[in-house]
Amino acid sequence: MLFNSLDFALLVVVTLGLYYLPMLRRAQVGLLIAASLTFYGLGQPYLLALLVGSVLINALSSGMTYHSRSVRGARAWAVTGIVLNLAMLGFFKYAGMLTLTFYQGAPGEESFGHLLLMIPLPIGISFFTFQGMSLVIDALRARDTAELREGLDGSPMRHLLHTGFFICFFPQLVAGPIVKANEFMPQIKPKRFADIDWNRCFSLLVMGYFMKMVVADNLKDHTFWIQAPYFHARGSIDLIVMLLGFSMQILADFWGYSLIAMGVAGLFGYLLPKNFDHPYIARSFSEFWQRWHISLSTWLREYLYFPLGGNRKGRGRTYANLFVVMLLGGLWHGAAWSYAVWGGVHGLALAAERALRGRITIGTGVVAQALQMLTVFVVVTLAWLLFQLTNFSDAVAYVQCIGTNWDRGYDVSLIYYITFFSSPVVLLHVRYLLLRSRWWQQQSQPGGRPLGPIFAPASYGLMLWM
Repeated sequence: MLFNSLDFALLVVVTLGLYYLPMLRRAQVGLLIAASLTFYGLGQPYLLALLVGSVLINALSSGMTYHSRSVRGARAWAVTGIVLNLAMLGFFKYAGMLTLTFYQGAPGEESFGHLLLMIPLPIGISFFTFQGMSLVIDALRARDTAELREGLDGSPMRHLLHTGFFICFFPQLVAGPIVKANEFMPQIKPKRFADIDWNRCFSLLVMGYFMKMVVADNLKDHTFWIQAPYFHARGSIDLIVMLLGFSMQILADFWGYSLIAMGVAGLFGYLLPKNFDHPYIARSFSEFWQRWHISLSTWLREYLYFPLGGNRKGRGRTYANLFVVMLLGGLWHGAAWSYAVWGGVHGLALAAERALRGRITIGTGVVAQALQMLTVFVVVTLAWLLFQLTNFSDAVAYVQCIGTNWDRGYDVSLIYYITFFSSPVVLLHVRYLLLRSRWWQQQSQPGGRPLGPIFAPASYGLMLWM
């Protein structure tokens, strides 16, 4: 079920109408679980068993981890839960990729390899398995800290109910943000209609649907020609503009989905973490990952990078940890080796940046900052090719065509539409920089001209109209 579908709107309206009825206040969690299973089941009903299985695995392993009498027993249960989550993710998401890579010859229809290629990819499996692992790990940590104690100290049935809600909550089930158990589960309590922050929810939903339906969906129609073999016939200018447009499209798509999820969750009284923060103004690759898919980068840092040793075991180990974490983070995005290469590119960039830190002096002026932003943006945008062209040789060929196809002219209408629909993303970043500029701060002082409040209503009105 898509966020921009009539079915989704109907599900939200009906659920919201029942959710705040006084006689159903004690059943709010159960109602949202039912709505979540409906949301997931309408798209892939035969995979509901997998989602329910994930809930049972994580409820049992986290509960036993927390209540184990010995540290050794707790760790054993935690390891079991993590291994089962990873096994489920690996089997359903990567079995086909590994079969195509290592199976000798084309798998016949009766072969085991053919069966592996026929395994369906469950929507959202990357998100709900990561959330399940966070619950298990946080349950292990809760033995020594206050994290999750309120939820884990209850009855097994209550813990099962809360685990099901945490993993299945439909606004963020299939596209994030990734929610950590120690941030979400303490929020599980009766909600009141009067507590809804309508201004925040309205702003998030308008911006989210605008980014998704107006910006991303229109750019998708015009960046389609990045696909092989179509790009071979395009001129260099078209290829560059399409790649820039795809960079804006992928941000608008992910950002839009996250904003919609935050807005819908807010209607039900739950706060989801901020997932994007104007990533294309980043002046370093580490800053980029503090602004891009923040919930994923936070998860990787907290549950993978730090346990591997982080930067506490020497430079060589730090560089290796950065590379491994980003390599795995790339594979998390998709079941193709191109995603691993994409993650490896970012891992190498982060490692090189850390290695050169303090050895190269970079100015702090406007020009120097602009050059830093441009460098990061160009590398990030080139790497996005691996999301659109999952065959690595096609991505290499695309870059080669940029260098050789200058004599093939350009498509004026293509450039116009990509520029037009990319402009909202560019303007959001310009606005962000402007609001933090020294000039704007001076305008905001007493006696200055507060321009922000003038533009906000007009901008939301324009987005609704479009």
